[in-house]
Amino acid sequence: MTALLDVNDLSKSFKEHQGLFGSDTFHAVQDVSFSLARKQTLAIIGNNGSGKSTLAKMIVGITRPTSGQIVLDGKPLTFGDYQYRSKRIRMLMQDPNSAFNPRLNIGQILDMPLKLGTNLNEQQRNEKIFETLRLVGLYPDHTNVKIHTLSASQKQRIAFAQALILEPQIIITDDTIGTLDASVKTQLTNLMLNVQERRGVAYIYVSQHLGFVKHIADQVLVMDKGLVVEYGSTRNLFSHPKSDITKRLVESHFEHVLDDRAWEREW
Repeated sequence: MTALLDVNDLSKSFKEHQGLFGSDTFHAVQDVSFSLARKQTLAIIGNNGSGKSTLAKMIVGITRPTSGQIVLDGKPLTFGDYQYRSKRIRMLMQDPNSAFNPRLNIGQILDMPLKLGTNLNEQQRNEKIFETLRLVGLYPDHTNVKIHTLSASQKQRIAFAQALILEPQIIITDDTIGTLDASVKTQLTNLMLNVQERRGVAYIYVSQHLGFVKHIADQVLVMDKGLVVEYGSTRNLFSHPKSDITKRLVESHFEHVLDDRAWEREW
């Protein structure tokens, strides 16, 4: 299977000032490599401070890598290539309650990336907004509704619509879904899987919610202290973890390493 995204030896270090004693170097991410195919979902898991969010920010273009390479569809990406990258790799906002300006309506929120990232005229942008709203299970009439009046489920759908509207190849989501209640989580999960099937989008999901990871991820990358400690298929890692760190993460969520019966029932 041809890779859509290749990450090769990606690293990020930060200088930490130590007052009179100069500075020290903190290695947040060290020599991380992985591949992601079209229509696949990669989950990045690990304890707090493992480097998973820094890795995601480098891929989406928020954080400049110290070294390494990110190749999208055969093209090496460079830090600062916002116009090119923002159409192809999008971030699903973690908390739409704080991310959106409450004074804006849905049409204004979805129109913003189209104005910044395309040359579409107003009619074409409106058509794209209506199409995207339908894709996430909402109606064109929602364009005039203020974002702050929506339910938690609807706000998540608008956040997803905003990530989708430029038709990206990859959507990165940083623990967006794991904190939702069960019914909203199920709705959004099914929506994401449906859109993946219809549009061929790939997902990178950064999370500590292993039940959700088990349900949606094809591959899992386990990080600890900036390093990759394990990388492989979700079923293999959750059933036969090779590292103590992976084993502890699985056991802390499921209470035990998974067996074949765990893959026959829903999360």
